[in-house]
Amino acid sequence: MGRVTTRRPVSRIDGEQRRTRVDTVVAEEPLEIRVNRVPLAVTMRTPGSDMELAQGFLLTEGIIADRADIASIRYCNSVDDNGVNTYNVLDVDLATGVLLPDTGIERNFYTTSSCGVCGKASLDAIRQRTRHSPASDQVWVDTTTIAGLPDRLRAAQKVFDTTGGLHAAGLFTADGQLLAVREDVGRHNAVDKLIGWAIEQGRVPLRGMVLLVSGRASFELVQKAVMAGIPILAAVSAPSSLAIDLAHDTGLTLIGFLRGTTMNIYTHPDRIT
Repeated sequence: MGRVTTRRPVSRIDGEQRRTRVDTVVAEEPLEIRVNRVPLAVTMRTPGSDMELAQGFLLTEGIIADRADIASIRYCNSVDDNGVNTYNVLDVDLATGVLLPDTGIERNFYTTSSCGVCGKASLDAIRQRTRHSPASDQVWVDTTTIAGLPDRLRAAQKVFDTTGGLHAAGLFTADGQLLAVREDVGRHNAVDKLIGWAIEQGRVPLRGMVLLVSGRASFELVQKAVMAGIPILAAVSAPSSLAIDLAHDTGLTLIGFLRGTTMNIYTHPDRIT
């Protein structure tokens, strides 16, 4: 299987000095997700936790609701020019009775590591397909706990320490316990891997949980949190206007600019005490 990191030569310039060295960089490879042997999505990701990624993606796109909706998931025999399996194609067989969404709400499922899947059809499509709405979740978290989450997430980013090139997503309980963390070159992939972990653990919907992401809070990350039933999404950077609108409409508490003891609560602030 492809490694999480790889080594590449680099010319290092420090002032007037130049030297050649080998640098550790994060790996990025395509992963094709096939459903019932039909190609559905291609995402540029960091190899690792691929089956979690696929399950998280299918849940956040409204195709499955939990692990019981999947009959099997396995790597296909996709080989390179040397006949070696690339482990870059996954085939997911849905359980009997689980259908793909209507073509009217499907998108072009090509994703990049920088922006995820672009061009969501409409907000109404998400509202109609959400099976785990966070709107009724009565959880509350105090500001001291929220303020301590970024340091706990950063301490768990093992690959970031080596490469400096990965996003991270962490799942926390209301009292600040870190349950799981996933890293990926794409922030949306890190969240999908984390939700896929929760699916495998039988934890979906993720009631009473806090999702922390290392970058900005985009529309897509809010959508993924809503689809998994997560009531609080916090980001160390800024949210977008559409992310705020979606969080407001779906009952999700959205926090941005979480740095030290400061934070902006953009929607449903009553959960933060």
